[in-house]
Amino acid sequence: MSEQDLSKGEERRSRIMNTLKIQGKITIQEMIEKFQCSEATARRDLDVLVRKEGAIRTIGGAQWEGFSGLRESSFLEKKQLLWLEKEAIAAKAVSLIEEGDVIGLTGGTTTYLIAKAIKHRRNITVVTNAVNIAMELSDSDGVQVVLTGGVMRKNSFELCGPLAEKVIEDLNIGKMFMGADGFSLEHGVTTYSELEAKTGRLLMERSRMKIVVIDNSKVGKASLFGIVPLSSLDACITDIPLKPELVSALAELNITIHLAKSHHTENFE
Repeated sequence: MSEQDLSKGEERRSRIMNTLKIQGKITIQEMIEKFQCSEATARRDLDVLVRKEGAIRTIGGAQWEGFSGLRESSFLEKKQLLWLEKEAIAAKAVSLIEEGDVIGLTGGTTTYLIAKAIKHRRNITVVTNAVNIAMELSDSDGVQVVLTGGVMRKNSFELCGPLAEKVIEDLNIGKMFMGADGFSLEHGVTTYSELEAKTGRLLMERSRMKIVVIDNSKVGKASLFGIVPLSSLDACITDIPLKPELVSALAELNITIHLAKSHHTENFE
């Protein structure tokens, strides 16, 4: 069907979708200015594009998941991927945790495995915005859990929004272990969710040591929303040797690289 056969609304939505595919995201204000429509029309158009075209609603607009090389998967889907590698990364992270530590864990499969690995440790406080991590630690006698409030995202079980942010602002975290959807030199640490990005950024700001935990599928990739630049990190834990240019850049930023022992690293040694 040609554009001349489309209704005025269909033509406008087609142009909005083209813009989304080109720039990756669009705000309602941009839609109002660029397509000369009302706010109510812009919101209705986004609802149609979410339902029919797979656009993803964000605060004040929408994003297009095809913009990056990554697709947001649910926690259950992620559990099926690189499980042994994630266990190795979690084990390396746990080796950095000492009795008396206050640690932070964002949502994610690797951070979930960190929680599983420390539940029998003693005198540790875990701050998390992930409901499933809090539940995993709920029967631990030696681990105190601080769970932020907020609205839960079903893909990640993470609590986000103003309630979470209000709690986080009053916290002091020793070692923060951050999961992510992407880790690259140009874009830093990234994720799919605008809400999770903001919550993660606040958690990092309230932490003394900032550590990102990423399996090899995330390295060199960028998702839509930035959490923090690489320069804000103290360390990263991954399961395969990084490319020389990334290693050099991290060294210049005084970021420690921890290589987890998995079958991948054994092949390199």
